[in-house]
Amino acid sequence: MRKGVLVDLTRCVGCGSCAVACKLYNGLKWESGASPIGDKAQLGSENWTVVRKHVAEGKDGAVWRFVKTQCFHCLDPACASACFVKAIQKTPEGPVVYNERLCVGCRYCMLACPFQVPKYEWDKAFPAVRKCRFCYDRLQEGMQPACTSACPTGANKFGTRKELLDEAHKRIADNPDKYVNQVFGEKEYGGTSVLYLSDVPFDQLGFRTDVSQESIPSYTWKVLKWTPYVAVGWTAVLTALYLYTKRRADVEEGH
Repeated sequence: MRKGVLVDLTRCVGCGSCAVACKLYNGLKWESGASPIGDKAQLGSENWTVVRKHVAEGKDGAVWRFVKTQCFHCLDPACASACFVKAIQKTPEGPVVYNERLCVGCRYCMLACPFQVPKYEWDKAFPAVRKCRFCYDRLQEGMQPACTSACPTGANKFGTRKELLDEAHKRIADNPDKYVNQVFGEKEYGGTSVLYLSDVPFDQLGFRTDVSQESIPSYTWKVLKWTPYVAVGWTAVLTALYLYTKRRADVEEGH
């Protein structure tokens, strides 16, 4: 079964336990001036999970909300589609993983990702692209990702994507006055393995809500499938022009 994570932003208190657990488990450095927690938190080559503070407009005025951000592990990931050496691949279990030994540093994945998640090791002599791997090795051992296991409030819940979607819609149905009637990630860019619930509009929390419900690779295929026809068409046009020009030259030489 395809796994996922449900992030209920109403339950997140911004403690950053998930970000710390991510660093500890994956051996990531704690860099000065690049905290994974706070209003300036940014994803980076050493920050695979961050918790960013936002000030949003709630029903009773301004409220603080904390958004855990990492790779969304798209169901049909554009990064994997753009990687011509197959260093990034979508696994049947849900995680989008990468193999640094295969990465050639082209950074096409960074350009393709609609969420701007993959980051580059600019300061390394032999740099690679890095991002959250959904703790794939832990999943293979029957465990959940380090970030969800460390959450003390239950804001991050691990499970199958179907179970999490069912629970997300149940929470909305049981508390329609509390939640925004949207599960972010259910349909965005073809769907993601990380899903979000919120009590304030997602666009106030840094989420792009004006996005396609189709995956990026599906758009690519829609264009690429016409490539053979375009090539054949242009070949026919150029051949006709060549024959016309040649015929005209022959006629002029005959006179």
